[in-house]
Amino acid sequence: MVKKGKKESATPANETFDPLVVECKTPVTVVLLLRSTEEDILIKACEAIHALAKRGDDNKVSLLGLGVLESLCQLINHGNKLVRRNAFMALGVMSTHADVKKALKKLNIIPSIIDKLSTQEETVVHEFGTLCLASLSVDFVSKAQIFDHKGLVPVIQLLSCPDPDVVKNSLEIIYNQMQDSPSRLAIHELGGIPHLLTQLKSEFPVIQQLALKILRNITIDKDTRITFIKEQGFEKLVDVLDQKNLHDLHSRSLDVVANCLNDSECFQLIHKGGGLAKLMEFIPSPKQPEIQANAVKCIAKVARSSENRNMLHEQNVEKVLVELFSVSDDRVKAAVSQAVSAMSATLASKEVLRELGAISALVELLNCGDWTVKRNASRALSDLTHNNLLNVMAVYEARGHERLVQLLTEECHMTVANSAATLSNMAGQEDIRYSILSQNVLPALVDSLKSKKSYVQSSTACCVASLACDTASRTEFQTAGGLPPLVNLLDSKYKDVQKMACLAVKACACDEPCAVEMCVLGTLEKLQKINRLENQRTSFSNMAMTNLLNSNLSVKYSLLGFLSPNDHVSDGFYDAGKTVAGHRHLSLEEHLCQPVNQHRAIIVINTAKHGAEHKRDDDKPKDKPLIEIYYKSLNDSTLEALVQEAKERVLLIDDKMEQYSSLAKMVSQAMGGAVDRENMNTFELTIDHSKLKFQLQSNVVPIGRINKGTYYHRALLFKCLADFIGLSCSLVRGEYNRAWNEVVLNGPPQRYVVDLMNNPGSLLKVNTPVAVQYQDI
Repeated sequence: MVKKGKKESATPANETFDPLVVECKTPVTVVLLLRSTEEDILIKACEAIHALAKRGDDNKVSLLGLGVLESLCQLINHGNKLVRRNAFMALGVMSTHADVKKALKKLNIIPSIIDKLSTQEETVVHEFGTLCLASLSVDFVSKAQIFDHKGLVPVIQLLSCPDPDVVKNSLEIIYNQMQDSPSRLAIHELGGIPHLLTQLKSEFPVIQQLALKILRNITIDKDTRITFIKEQGFEKLVDVLDQKNLHDLHSRSLDVVANCLNDSECFQLIHKGGGLAKLMEFIPSPKQPEIQANAVKCIAKVARSSENRNMLHEQNVEKVLVELFSVSDDRVKAAVSQAVSAMSATLASKEVLRELGAISALVELLNCGDWTVKRNASRALSDLTHNNLLNVMAVYEARGHERLVQLLTEECHMTVANSAATLSNMAGQEDIRYSILSQNVLPALVDSLKSKKSYVQSSTACCVASLACDTASRTEFQTAGGLPPLVNLLDSKYKDVQKMACLAVKACACDEPCAVEMCVLGTLEKLQKINRLENQRTSFSNMAMTNLLNSNLSVKYSLLGFLSPNDHVSDGFYDAGKTVAGHRHLSLEEHLCQPVNQHRAIIVINTAKHGAEHKRDDDKPKDKPLIEIYYKSLNDSTLEALVQEAKERVLLIDDKMEQYSSLAKMVSQAMGGAVDRENMNTFELTIDHSKLKFQLQSNVVPIGRINKGTYYHRALLFKCLADFIGLSCSLVRGEYNRAWNEVVLNGPPQRYVVDLMNNPGSLLKVNTPVAVQYQDI
């Protein structure tokens, strides 16, 4: 209700009415009054709305439902200053409610608010206008509208306003706006840096905190950092850090410092101005661990650059860091470990850190209950021991390797990766490697190989490669089930994982049992696939393939069709014919388990003595059916007799050519004698060999059981006997079931092919050079 003063019948022109009194009995009435054309009523109605809205969110929702926003949005543009002021007060308070903010977005009020932030308006309008924008600017669409209507210009100017509420609201708007890159750059271009730095001296902590939050975010841009430095921003932050009563600002101040220090150009400017020395003085002093930890994190960020590390080294940062290991707080220890890790990228710092006792301190931290500390400490040890023997010895002397092995079972994946990397660095020293192996490390690494994290897989595979340097360790790794997960890593889509897996395969493939199992697991095919792709092929994959084939000559001969004089066949070697593209090379055991088929026989080399030894060692009840088939097929007393005959007959001959000739005649005699070229087509073997397979009930036939053989049978027997008695020769597979042996005789060196079929014992001169290059896989 509105009551006017009693009006005289004739009122002089210079007289005024009595003051209006607005009695607000219901919000509905007040909202209706906002439509009045009388300014006094509008002033009082807006004031009443402001009072109602201040009482709580329920009133704001009720007023919203009554349609108050439309009227208020119009009244902030009213010609009367008091109406505008009170309308802004009401609208500002209303805007803090989420439902009101949604409604205001639809009313396109932002341009009007920005227009009223000019210097001509009074402070109250600025206060509630900025409050309204601060509420709206959390929304993405509203941010864009504020930016498009150049709202940052008046907002930045208002930072110089003496009213703290205006400054606080303006800072909140800027903070919300700077989440977008264009606005962040505009704050710098519009001269916002000096205004923000001024607020660091505000008597209101909330304003100081907001200013620091903004500075932290906008100094991620290089140009802004340069301006910040030129405006003595770093010095002003150091002043804040020097004041213990401002400890609540230290953490955010250090965030801004970190941004500046991380930039080489800014860092140099700071260093020249003495800022780095001041920071070094500050780091040991704070009593608040969180602040101290943040200060050290700044150093860690700075140390990412080699140039910066040199400057830090000049400031004796290593001494400061090592002293901080004595701080009891885990956050500080974790941060120091991180900084040590970063500094260790420089050799000089590595040396100094060791001399100051950093390594023993880090080893001690591996026992900490905090996983972050263990993770960072293990990373620091990994970096310190990389290509540094003295640091490796220091870790070993501190018995760090024992704890590192235990950490391979940690839940933190990064700790596992770091520990494996450190152990890899240490394994280069033989004594240390044996000490690491004595800690039951290989079974732990098997579990790590199964990790889903690529960095764990890579680091673990590298550690396996470093530790599997002898038959005992490779056997232990194989027994622990390490080969299947290792071979699986060859399929990794991560190049570093694949590379380290190849390195580990190369190490494990040095022993025949490991090489055989890996071939069964498909390693050969995986390596072939890798080596065919130029973007995946590496020297490691090539070396892995070489070692795999050199330790599994059966596969090598099947794949390459060639065995050099250095490839010595022995018991267990078998010739399954040329590898068929797209088919996996089966192991001897797999061939033995297959039912008898119509394909060519698998020819195996094995003396009777060798088979008996295996049977005594390995005949376990669960394996008995396979073992019986295995030794029934491999028992070859005839081959053993041929070896003995070759030793007694061939080795007694002095002339090298005569030795080869004599051995060739022996082989021919054992395989059916000489065959004329005209009678080659009648030299039928298929039926005889089929009968032998049926008799043995196996596709695998011992070579000594074949008494009628053609080229490839005779060439294999010649290679076998030559290797057994110490003569040098190669084995070459040709087309159409052909195979032959080549020998080299000195004076001058000349290559010969040994005739085993038509004129056994004759050596046929080969006109090509001795140094023949065979095509790689």
